Amino acid sequence: MHIMEGFLPWQWCLFWYIVALPVVAYGIIQIKKITDEHPESKPLLAVSGAFIFVLSSLKLPSVTGSCSHPTGTGLGAVLFGPAVTSVLGAIVLVFQALLLAHGGLTTLGANIVSMGIVGPVAGWLVYKGIKSAGGPPLVGIFLAAFFADLLTYVTTAIQLSLAFPVPTFTAAFTNFMIIFAVTQIPLAIAEALLTVVIFDYIMKLRPDILEQLKVIGPRVKDKVKAVV
Repeated sequence: MHIMEGFLPWQWCLFWYIVALPVVAYGIIQIKKITDEHPESKPLLAVSGAFIFVLSSLKLPSVTGSCSHPTGTGLGAVLFGPAVTSVLGAIVLVFQALLLAHGGLTTLGANIVSMGIVGPVAGWLVYKGIKSAGGPPLVGIFLAAFFADLLTYVTTAIQLSLAFPVPTFTAAFTNFMIIFAVTQIPLAIAEALLTVVIFDYIMKLRPDILEQLKVIGPRVKDKVKAVV
């Protein structure tokens, strides 16, 4: 999904930087607030960042200046919200651009918007919706991870189609989505299953932190403790 260095016209690079930077700045404020109120959540924050780094580094060959890989952002979005995840995503993307030639600095803003903002927002909304409806947390985390992954690629397809609307935006978007969909849907399912395993482990190990972060309610925490 990472759009490679130099692939976008400079006007679009600038535009996506302008969109991404305020969200990342707000995310930094949110991280300070959360870690001040819940210092015990710092290891979980580090795990969320590492999860994003590892999964989003597993790239598969693609064409048209991009690639396919899991994103890992659904977990962070559910635990800490999309703004915090945008900071984690930005840090990961900078390291990958500098050390792995995965993405680029000129396209960093665009990649932050797709993987660090839109995907996490989608995952966070899905989890909140299922939680509000009284659905099981594991179902919520599965669908959150799935849609966070998939919406990242939809956003990348939109970004590429806006920059290269040949012959039209709709035709370009269709072509980009077809290219991504072949590999991305099975990858999104696999990522969602892995995220469920990680989330279930965290829920059994430290349900108290998840309750403090308002990821799960007291009833769920009591059920988990009873099972464990």
